[in-house]
Amino acid sequence: MSSKKRRHPKAPVLPSEEDIALFRQAVVGVQPITTDRVLLETPPPRAWPLQREADDMSVLAESLRGPLSIDLRLEGGEEPSFLRSGLTRQVLRDLRRGRWVSQGQIDLHGATRDAAHDLVVEFLHDAHRRGMRCVRVIHGKGLGSPGREPVLKGLVLGWLMHRPEVLAFCQARPHEGGAGALMVLLKPAARD
Repeated sequence: MSSKKRRHPKAPVLPSEEDIALFRQAVVGVQPITTDRVLLETPPPRAWPLQREADDMSVLAESLRGPLSIDLRLEGGEEPSFLRSGLTRQVLRDLRRGRWVSQGQIDLHGATRDAAHDLVVEFLHDAHRRGMRCVRVIHGKGLGSPGREPVLKGLVLGWLMHRPEVLAFCQARPHEGGAGALMVLLKPAARD
């Protein structure tokens, strides 16, 4: 135990009879202020559904970034793939078979939808500028998502189809990420 004594809070000091008498003498003849006004408090502002508004804006933005049509071409199964018009199917076959070596990758695990979109756009722009021809985009399999559904997978497919630097993409081979990743073929960078 401590050798210090505990201090108890002091009781409030009450005014003495003399102090009360002095106060009463000082306020002799003072009239209380009376007013005929009513103080009205302004009503609180109406509740505004901020979260619903944010959700609506998110859906709108997602719909603008998403695919305009379901133009995912499937070749032998349900593996997503895309081939820009004007290119031969051989380009997609070569990409699927691993004839293009990945020169870079981005992992979107843990990213929100908006953050993932920005990361993909920046990554593709930078990879194209640096002259990369094949990159891997890891969107994940959705095992940690609610309902164990891959939330980013469908979004990434739409984003990639709308990027002008993307010529083709397909699901990665099993040792490269399988259903959780895409191999993306980029246009050659313009020569200066």
